[in-house]
Amino acid sequence: MNIVLTVFFEDPFWVGLFERSCKGKYEAAKVVFGAEPKDYEVYEFILKRFKSVKFSDPIKEENSIRKKINPKRLQRKIKKEVSGTVGTKAQNAIKLDMENKKVARKASIKLKKKEYDELRFNLKRQKKKLKRKGH
Repeated sequence: MNIVLTVFFEDPFWVGLFERSCKGKYEAAKVVFGAEPKDYEVYEFILKRFKSVKFSDPIKEENSIRKKINPKRLQRKIKKEVSGTVGTKAQNAIKLDMENKKVARKASIKLKKKEYDELRFNLKRQKKKLKRKGH
């Protein structure tokens, strides 16, 4: 059984989305928290009121075969998801812009390197032709 809780802001309230998959069946439930819940409030909700959460009717899951994830990799993934959501809209916009620029910069560097390699290859080819030609 695999259960995932995602807490997000859906105007005007904070909402928790529970996703449960078990034996090839997928179920989901939506819980409205109201104000932004603290970590301990979410933990308390899971401990005390999780049993009363009404999940949707089960849907057959297409990708029911999942690879076992290394625990350390899972911890890194969780840490990345948790840390990525912190920040204001402006900070998130700046971060997204920086990531886009990084991708563009990598692409341009790759293109320049390819052009440079082609130029060097052509120069080597010309030198070989001159050596074969003789004077």
